Amino acid sequence: MQTRTATCSCGQLSIEVNNPPLGAGICHCFACQRRTGSVFAALAAFAPPYRTTGTATEYLRVGDRGSHYLFRFCPVCGTSLFHTEKGAEAMYVAVAIGCFADPDFPPPEDSVYDCRRHSWVVLPEGTKTYDKNPD
Repeated sequence: MQTRTATCSCGQLSIEVNNPPLGAGICHCFACQRRTGSVFAALAAFAPPYRTTGTATEYLRVGDRGSHYLFRFCPVCGTSLFHTEKGAEAMYVAVAIGCFADPDFPPPEDSVYDCRRHSWVVLPEGTKTYDKNPD
């Protein structure tokens, strides 16, 4: 079993996952751009179990198709560390890839909301793109 730990910028909040990633992707939607302060969010999904330490501030966002996502942020440094989807908590947790601070982390397989991707963002070769969310 492979254990990975992702932490916020100040180290107060962390998440430890014990399984290989189910997948990794990039989201270019405007909500993710605003949430991260970057031009996209890079996320990896992991099956439970996982363990968190520290205190998180939560933010509930409703997606374009009505899904409810509960984002967890560090209340000290503001890092957006991980989120779950209401009703799918037992299936996966999505963790911000940059919070692993691992330059060898596998590249994304998927890019969603490609219709909102900044023209200068170049995706890794072989990344599957979706105009919005895949069906």
